Amino acid sequence: MDLEKLRALVELSRLGTMSAVADATGYGTSAVSQQLAGLERQLGVDLLEAHGRRVRLTPAGRRLAAHGKTILAAVTAAQLDLAEQAAPSGVVRVAAYGTAMRRHLIPALAEIADRYPTMSLELQEYEPPETLTLLDDDGIDVGFVYDYTLVPRVWRHPHTLLSTSRVVLAVPADAKVADRISESSDLDVFRDTPWIANSRDTGDDELAARLCALAGWAPDIRHRADDLDLVADLVLAGQGVSVLPAESQEAKRVRTVALELGNVERRMWSVTRAGTQTWRAATALIELVRSHVVSQYPADVPLNPEAS
Repeated sequence: MDLEKLRALVELSRLGTMSAVADATGYGTSAVSQQLAGLERQLGVDLLEAHGRRVRLTPAGRRLAAHGKTILAAVTAAQLDLAEQAAPSGVVRVAAYGTAMRRHLIPALAEIADRYPTMSLELQEYEPPETLTLLDDDGIDVGFVYDYTLVPRVWRHPHTLLSTSRVVLAVPADAKVADRISESSDLDVFRDTPWIANSRDTGDDELAARLCALAGWAPDIRHRADDLDLVADLVLAGQGVSVLPAESQEAKRVRTVALELGNVERRMWSVTRAGTQTWRAATALIELVRSHVVSQYPADVPLNPEAS
């Protein structure tokens, strides 16, 4: 089976139109059509059918496209495996959320250039749902995402846990609350307080909802920001409460309260495109970020009960 023809079918399954496949592959639309027609002849099966002025995959075409994703990923993995003993090289397309970008990926640029002269990074800032979509669409090679133990992600890509850290509740300086929330009823003081969540990732909404559900009520999520500095500014202004990573610089700016219910932790993960998890450049980057995380943050981060 011709892999280029199979790739054209997989791309049609993903993108939906011949013209989009042509743009993605660099072939003309007629060349893409010829590739797909050749694949049909080779297999003796109808893979496409007319649908208005366009074409769509037949049931057989959809099944082959699903197999094709696995086949192409396996071919990529085999090619990378053969080069495993070579020094990390090539361009690694990376997406990461803002905190990881600022604290781990930007420092990695200089370290990568120093250690591996033939390797380079292309960085993009995206929230976890956007990063996972880019992996689906083959838009990146490696992603760095986070989730919460109370709101675990459903994985569809190879992934590796890099770190686990406590989360704290950032509260206004004058909030009448103890320094630790160990019972669900302790949250009742915030029943009528606005909550601040992420504007680009619903995981924060779900975390707030599940925390407050332990106390039997739903949070009033009134403000949203995807920048932790803005979240901290809103808390400092007395405009609400929010969950923050305990080790973050933003948590040091505000009054924080320990969350000791629900075993709430934030986890940082690396995620790779299928077939690239053994690519030396990808693994070198992931290990560099892991070592940076471990060296930068202590295992136990003190609370900041007096900040205002």
